[in-house]
Amino acid sequence: MNEHQQALQHAFDATWPGPMGDPVHLENKHICLRIYPHDGARITSLQAFGFEVLRQWEPQRKAFQYGCFPMVPWAGRLGYATLNVNDQRYALPANKPPHALHGMACYSSWEIVEHKTDALTLRMPLGSPWPWAGEVLQILTLKENSLVLRLEIHSKAESFPASAGWHPWFVKRLNQQNSDGQLQVVFDADWQEEAGSDELPTGRRTSPQPGPWDDCFGFSSGLDVTLQWPGKLSLNMTSAAQSLVVFDKQPDATCVNPLTQAPNAINLTPQFVTTDAPLVIESCWQFNQLG
Repeated sequence: MNEHQQALQHAFDATWPGPMGDPVHLENKHICLRIYPHDGARITSLQAFGFEVLRQWEPQRKAFQYGCFPMVPWAGRLGYATLNVNDQRYALPANKPPHALHGMACYSSWEIVEHKTDALTLRMPLGSPWPWAGEVLQILTLKENSLVLRLEIHSKAESFPASAGWHPWFVKRLNQQNSDGQLQVVFDADWQEEAGSDELPTGRRTSPQPGPWDDCFGFSSGLDVTLQWPGKLSLNMTSAAQSLVVFDKQPDATCVNPLTQAPNAINLTPQFVTTDAPLVIESCWQFNQLG
């Protein structure tokens, strides 16, 4: 872990130098990806039909503010930087006090397991500050006009709770230099997670409310959301996972995050990893050119 990753582990807004190490590229007829294994297995560029859909790194950006990065072995905010398992309490670095934000991927380097023209498998070992030994795999696969993303959290010995997901920053305008139509995010959620005064879901479900949002939504039969850049491009995001965080309160980008469960639900209704059963989330992002 280098000095910037060490700083990020303790402060989410630590100075960040941008993508680290050498990039890996995936490409087919319609989609091009650039991934940096040593920058938290982050997708820094996702181009579909020639359009860049992810916010790029610039000198003012912090580590959590660009591209698309995996969130493992917990997703979103972990309440009070504490993991409660049965009668045990495990403290994790409170990089957004009083909470621990977005997991360990962004301050970890990943190794390449397999790289093909249209597919990539990356591996991150699980260890300190995480209390249990294991590993995480991220598999990215291009299929026609789709990107399929998959995360697997594996345990080496003990059972432990975990959650996972992705944090993409989608640009609100495909051409930032003119007045192209702004991104529209369309979905029909079954519920919205009630937010408490401590920025954590309370565990209670309410009826979905209109935006702007920094909220988590639930889908009984798996999430289904469409992103539309009018007249140019659409993205249909689907997953068997039931949770989706939408954050659209910044002027130039919107986060649409598929998750195994709501932030801090790992402490309320935990999903467990065992040696025989990894925690898995998969999401398909299908692009279509408009106009």
